[in-house]
Amino acid sequence: MIQTKNLPAPENLYPIRRALLSVFDKTGIVALATYLHEMGVELISTGGTSRALQDAGLPVTSVSELTGYPEILDGRVKTLHPIVHAGLLARKTDAEDLAQLEKHGSAPIDLVVVNLYPFSQATASPDTDDSTAIENIDIGGPTMIRAGAKNFFFTAAITSPDSYEAIVTELKENNCSLSMATRRSLAHKAFQHTAVYDAAINQYFARPATSMSSGSGTEKDTIKDRDALTFSAPNAGQLRYGENPHQSATLYGDLSRFVEKLHGKDLSFNNIIDLSAALSLIDEFRDHGPTCAILKHTNPCGVAVSDTLSGAYHAAFSTDRQSPFGGIVIVNRSLDIETARAIDAVFTEIIIAPDFEEGVLDFLTQKKNRRLLKQRADARTDDAKDLRSVVGGWLVQDRDSVLPPFQKMKAQCDEVTSRSPSDSEWADLDFAWRVAKHVKSNAIVYAKNGQTIGIGAGQMSRIDASEVAVKKGAKSELDFTDCVVASDAFFPFADGLLDAVSSGARAAIQPGGSIRDAEVIAAAEEHNVAMVFTGKRHFRH
Repeated sequence: MIQTKNLPAPENLYPIRRALLSVFDKTGIVALATYLHEMGVELISTGGTSRALQDAGLPVTSVSELTGYPEILDGRVKTLHPIVHAGLLARKTDAEDLAQLEKHGSAPIDLVVVNLYPFSQATASPDTDDSTAIENIDIGGPTMIRAGAKNFFFTAAITSPDSYEAIVTELKENNCSLSMATRRSLAHKAFQHTAVYDAAINQYFARPATSMSSGSGTEKDTIKDRDALTFSAPNAGQLRYGENPHQSATLYGDLSRFVEKLHGKDLSFNNIIDLSAALSLIDEFRDHGPTCAILKHTNPCGVAVSDTLSGAYHAAFSTDRQSPFGGIVIVNRSLDIETARAIDAVFTEIIIAPDFEEGVLDFLTQKKNRRLLKQRADARTDDAKDLRSVVGGWLVQDRDSVLPPFQKMKAQCDEVTSRSPSDSEWADLDFAWRVAKHVKSNAIVYAKNGQTIGIGAGQMSRIDASEVAVKKGAKSELDFTDCVVASDAFFPFADGLLDAVSSGARAAIQPGGSIRDAEVIAAAEEHNVAMVFTGKRHFRH
């Protein structure tokens, strides 16, 4: 353990006499430097920052003049020098530190203003090559930030133009000095800044190798190969509250990549969770005809595929006529006025579409208490990870990827009964399986003619889920005769399948894998039910 020197306590206020400024984002830097100069602060700078300050008529000492050593390697090395870092790290209450500074021709640097190469922006495209990425990895900047932040007892480290105004205000109030509280707060922001920066670099190198690297481009990031979990995401804004009004919440990331809000209030915490579920569900139907899904609390109330969007909406709505109130409607086609009028008849909190036909937005924006979103990109990402906080840490898993197109999905299934599904049954089995994948477990989905006719979600037993699904369908007076049933996990006993059969199911799709599969298959055979195993389950907890 490193021992702490027994030094006099630092003062609450330390004056700013020398400042080192080296920024990529030059927003506000001239105004800040001008104020510092007017207060008698000596300015030290590098490269483009130095030129910007000189062009503004400010006297600046270059780092090269300070160190007596030129910038080399095309600017890769310019601030990595003992004169610079001794000035940043010197403890002003330590006589030995000050003596060493004097011996080596250095002096304390009281303020360091640094922001970094835009690595995240430079590597945002999945096609970014390694040669571009590495030239946007800042080395000297993070080193100076960390040095100043470590020495916050005596040095202030500023990493964002957003801080300049508040810093200038405090300097004016304190005769060009900064308080201990401010220096510590800046240190917190500084270490957060470098942590996010390093996490972004780590995330980049988790991608498959590209040109200018030794890899072949075929390797894949696997969770088991990671020594530690690191990730970064920009603060996208404070939300009004979290899941409930007494919980605070913030969105991190870039939701605007996927949806554009065209109308309505800002999205809430629950809205964002719901729309994420909606986007993931509709991804399953990108290659299908006009499709509509209605969701509430992340579960689909009804889903349907039809010849028209209007037909799909009415069919989806008929599954459950009560739950859609205050829910989300999402479609996979440009929203037309006929469908918009049908949706408008029921209070719908969010409507999502890839586009809106002429006149539809004018019609829908007449109501203020709804949000209209334009989908800008599919939610599907083959290498995406799901992350969830739990007691003691985080769980990370590969995302349950989008199902393949129908023919490929069909080829991956095993027909386990003597009767094969008919073509129409196969179409409904594929449809029901795609929906069941997005229903909370235990999940049972009944479907017929390209629409859900009963959905049972989040029940403690599969029998309960089936009963809930049938009960909801009965409320809507839907006919279950010759329908199909999908179960997100295997039927542990034959009774679950028999309950579905008694409700009218003539074909079933499930993962299989139960120790009692033979009993379940025998029950299907006895009732002439066609059954297929997918080999994959789709739990959603």
